[in-house]
Formats: sequence, structure tokens, C-alpha cells
Amino acid sequence: MRPRPRPLLFLLQSAVVGLAGAFVVLYLAPGWAERLRNGPAAESNGSVFSYADAVRRASPSVVSIYADREVTVPMTVMVPDATTQRFSGITDVPTRRRLRALGSGVIVSEDGFMLTNHHVVLGAEQIEVVLWDGRVTRAQVVGSDPETDLAVLKMEGSGLPALKLDPEVASSVGDVVLAIGNPFGLSQTVTQGIVSGLGRSTGKHAFAEDFIQTDAAINNGNSGGALVNARGELIGINTLVLSRRSDERSVLSGAEGIGFAIPMRIAAQIFREIRENGVVTRGWIGAEYDDAPVLPGSLAPGSARGVALRGIYRGGPAYAAGLRAGDVLLEFDREPIADQASLRTKEAALAPGSKINIAGLRAGVPFQGELELIQRPSSQ
Repeated sequence: MRPRPRPLLFLLQSAVVGLAGAFVVLYLAPGWAERLRNGPAAESNGSVFSYADAVRRASPSVVSIYADREVTVPMTVMVPDATTQRFSGITDVPTRRRLRALGSGVIVSEDGFMLTNHHVVLGAEQIEVVLWDGRVTRAQVVGSDPETDLAVLKMEGSGLPALKLDPEVASSVGDVVLAIGNPFGLSQTVTQGIVSGLGRSTGKHAFAEDFIQTDAAINNGNSGGALVNARGELIGINTLVLSRRSDERSVLSGAEGIGFAIPMRIAAQIFREIRENGVVTRGWIGAEYDDAPVLPGSLAPGSARGVALRGIYRGGPAYAAGLRAGDVLLEFDREPIADQASLRTKEAALAPGSKINIAGLRAGVPFQGELELIQRPSSQ
């Protein structure tokens, strides 16, 4: 017959084993006790509970921008008598008025170069920058690119906190993102959302668009601010929002939670060109075009559809190459053309003076030719 276990001895043995295990854990990983006292860790099984570290890394690099400009506004001179008002010839008297635009910027080099939006500093006569620690300084426009709505500013300083411009930083739909900026002049405000879509286009720009779409709240003053991931890495420059208001930076009335940011692949390229040359150079074929119409069953899935030329600029490269409105371009620089966005990206990536081969259809008949690109005219 087996002896019956003694309950008291069993409990004592269990307590000793538990205390010994706890001692080993605390000795090898002393931070665990602190985490248990403070609640959930920053990361648990891959799920992020706090973005404080990302904010601490990114927010010192985000500045508030106040751009002052003078505008001419009409002022109606009121005459008590309506008949006198009508026949006096006095209507509107122009007057000069100073306006202040709110915006944000991102420091991208330790010596004071910043990225912001072109529309934030457009026409600005004086630009004031407020840093993360409350210091106020002035900045100058190095160069601006209305095509991508990006501008490069420079302020005096050294050893400034800068976010890395990584054109290869990865973004995926569903990633958590933080928008940091100066909404309504509040400065250093952080909102959180996800990447809602990639490669988006709003149709407001002539140049090819490739926006990151996010539902992180973006308001007046956020333009030019940072869109960062949960690690605090810069993935985009906030630029545009679909909102209930119908203004120059709102594309559609009645939408909520749909904002757009310029991805680093584009922002890094524009920054490099403006910093080195002061301007952005792009190739241009001198034609307007749309996606070519596709008849049912005429193309295999995934095949290139080309573009249909709807207008040729007299004296431009397309005109010199003999292209006509109605032609369908299928190949550009010996590569297939998927759609109009693909062609805009291809032509903009080539330097003016580049000679490229083209191929397409005219009234269903194949043709080939050569075209020499010129500098794309500024849209403003």
C-alpha cells in the first residue's frame, strides 16, 4: 500500500519551487517585474499597444510653419443712396492685406534642410519656423515643385534632429501610421490611423500621382508634416485631404477620413534634385493623353493597354516626331505602356534631350519612330 501524500509538505514544496523560479526569472530579466507592474508592454506577440517611442523619435524633426504673404482684395465702397452708388462709378477699391498660412515641415538634414508642401509656401514673403522645443527662426525657400506639391526650405542651424529620407522604406496596406503636424496652429499634434491604400490618384495634378492614402486625421495646418510608421520612420509627407469643406486642398465634398501623403520614393528624389540644382527637371513629349479604350476581349489580363493621344502641342517633341491626335502609343523607350500614369512616370524620369523609340497604332496600323524629349513646362 502506497503512503498517502501529506498536503502540507506538498504545498511547501510547491512554494519553494515557485520562489526559486521567480528568483531565476528576476535575476536573468529584471525588467519583467517593472513591465508587469506597469501593465501591457509596448509590444506583445507583435501587437503594438503604445506608439510613444515612435513619437519620441519622429516629433522633434517636425516643425510648424507660418508663411506670410500679401494679397490684393477688393473692398466695396458703400454709398448711402443706391442710385448714386450705381451711377457714381465707385465700385471696388483694391487694398493690400497680409495673410498667414499655416503648415508643417519635416527636418531631413542636420544642417537645416526641410521638406514641406509647395502650396504652404507659395507666394510667401516671409517664412517663420517654430521648432519642437519652442525656438523660432526664419527659413528660405531653396526650391519648389508644384507638380508634386513639394518644397525644400533651409534654416540656419547644425546638429538638428532629422528624419532619414529613405526611398526604399516599406509601406503596406494595413500598417499603422502616425500623422504629426501643426493642425489649426496647435503644433506637435499626433493622430493615428492606418495605410488605407497605395498608389492613389486624385486627378488634380497633371503629373503622375502615387499617393499613400490614410485615415489618420489630417486638418488645416497638417500640410507638409510627417507621416511615420509605428517605428517612427518617415514614410510620407502629408499633402491633401478629402473633407466636407470644398477648398483648394479638399478634392471631394462629403468625404471623411481620407487623406493623402507623398511617398518617400518621390519625396527623396525631389529633395535631392532641388537641393543640388534648385529646380526639378523632367522630360516631356509635348502631348496630352488618356488611357486607350479597351474593347471587351481585346486584351489579355495584365497586358499593356497603351495611351490614346488626344492633343499634340505644336512645335513640341510629339509634333516633330509626326504624332497625331488619335494615335495610340503602346511602347515608350522600348518598354510597354500600361496606362497614362505609367507613361507620365516614364517621361518624367528621363532627362530633357533624351532620344527614345516609340511604337504604336494609327487607325489600327502599327508604326514606329523616334522622339527627343524637352524640359516639361512648369504648371504654374
